[in-house]
Amino acid sequence: MAAEKKALAPGLYASPFSKAYWRDAARELGKVRMLAVAAILIAVRVALKSVAIPIAPPTLMINLGFFVNALGAMIFGPVVAIIAAAISDTLGCILFPTGVYFFPFIFTEIAGSLIFALFLYRAPLTNLRVTLSRFCVSFFVTIVIQTPIMLYYQMVLGKSYAIFDLPRICKNLVLFPIESLLLILFLNVITPLTYRMKLTYEPPKKLKITGRLVAFLLALLIVG
Repeated sequence: MAAEKKALAPGLYASPFSKAYWRDAARELGKVRMLAVAAILIAVRVALKSVAIPIAPPTLMINLGFFVNALGAMIFGPVVAIIAAAISDTLGCILFPTGVYFFPFIFTEIAGSLIFALFLYRAPLTNLRVTLSRFCVSFFVTIVIQTPIMLYYQMVLGKSYAIFDLPRICKNLVLFPIESLLLILFLNVITPLTYRMKLTYEPPKKLKITGRLVAFLLALLIVG
């Protein structure tokens, strides 16, 4: 552990389980520059809410908003990410309504942003962290957390809802490896820019897509 800490660049943490990590995350709220970046990313995230990459339409679609979600969480950390998620979800429902507004759905947005922040904020950027962050969002947020919310939503409307919605579960698990690889490619492109702008702390390094990474993605898919 000591050797790992010495290898970290200044400003980085080996894990989010420390007072210093959360102190720095809370301090982001007092930085005007960081709040301006958060406002820009919220606007972009809301604008991309209804934009998706078709994989096998109409079922398999990759929403582009998750790229901005991960980027923002990596830059300004869990405290700002939670607030940004709540704001973007509310604005998205107001500007691009897709049905009846149901407040509990905001917790899925918050949980997704929080997970990305815990894995990526002030942390060494690795394939492991990126893929695990996406897996946790796909599995714990979209399946574990969203399921009881959907169940409650249908009960309020007086409709039945299958707790184990197999098509939705399969869709999220099938998309997870593709989204993970795309997120790695996206961060490879964007992190040199964020480092030059002093928004991130680690000198940019290229994450390589290797056979070992593909095997790891398949293993997580099987576990899911």
